[in-house]
Amino acid sequence: MSLHGLLDAVAKDAALAEAVQAATDGNRMHVDLVGPPAARPFTVAALARDTGRTVLAVTATGREAEDLAAALRSLLPPDRVVEYPSWETLPHERLSPRSDTVGRRLAVLRRLAHPRADDPETGPVSVVVAPIRSVLQPQVKGLGDLEPVALRTGQTADLGTIVEALSAAAYARVELVEKRGEFAVRGGILDVFPPTEEHPLRVEFWGDDVEEIRYFKVADQRSLEVAEHGLWAPPCRELLLTDDVRERAAALAEAHPELGELLGKIAEGIAVEGMESLAPVLVDDMELLIDVLPKGSMAVVCDPERVRTRAADLVATSQEFLQASWAATAGGGEAPSTSTRPPCGPSRTSGTGPASWR
Repeated sequence: MSLHGLLDAVAKDAALAEAVQAATDGNRMHVDLVGPPAARPFTVAALARDTGRTVLAVTATGREAEDLAAALRSLLPPDRVVEYPSWETLPHERLSPRSDTVGRRLAVLRRLAHPRADDPETGPVSVVVAPIRSVLQPQVKGLGDLEPVALRTGQTADLGTIVEALSAAAYARVELVEKRGEFAVRGGILDVFPPTEEHPLRVEFWGDDVEEIRYFKVADQRSLEVAEHGLWAPPCRELLLTDDVRERAAALAEAHPELGELLGKIAEGIAVEGMESLAPVLVDDMELLIDVLPKGSMAVVCDPERVRTRAADLVATSQEFLQASWAATAGGGEAPSTSTRPPCGPSRTSGTGPASWR
């Protein structure tokens, strides 16, 4: 349901109009707005629409981020509003985030780095809604530059090359596609389940020509409607096993035998559960979400006090779990996956934009 007309009416409020004007002029680095929580979507939408700048809306929790994004999609073009979810795991845990979470994150980063004007679903972004947990968490630098595997009907492509690209993007080859992050090949038919899609896609080749791309059901494998935008499959992991990563893992395995089982498999090119926890020492650099936002972007912190409290709680919880893991190690358990870098980035959200909402 579109509420664009209601946004026009709310945007005439004197305080909101002043904040929008301040953001447009750029002469005030910080503005405090006080109002009911229900007014937050209108504030974010007005800032994004009237200034033409990308807005990062920071919430205290993931549920609040989902609710805010849903409200914003009724005030702005839905394709211009995206959520940037956080991992379900702590940075040092030997657990990998779900492939659908990774896919959604990488899709957002790709749109921020390389928006496509010819496709609204992969085009420019007006609002990024993110919980503070995903804002604080360091991520591998350059994830937005990772090329998704993309195919369209009528395109010419070598099936063998596409299979290699999917494998390099951490997709698992199986006999029958059932879960996100899997693909299968049967003759000239390629089935792929991108982590960002609700249903898997079936690509039919005639020689090297893509003849048709359709969705299909996992339960009975029957084809559904045509996929108008074709196949767009981002990587399924934020740490890809490149030659450089494998070489570093091999060197670290010798220096840290307590992590030999994990690092040894990475060195052999085998994706293992929890390998993302070692990303800070396996790649050249890490960065934060705010580092990849377009130039001139602004941040709106919804309920700043709750966000600050939540950020402090996340850091404290991470440290407690890390200490507990080392205590378990002393008793014969597995060593936690740690690095010389902090589990959460510095608190750079305070005062990063023109508006905070109380």
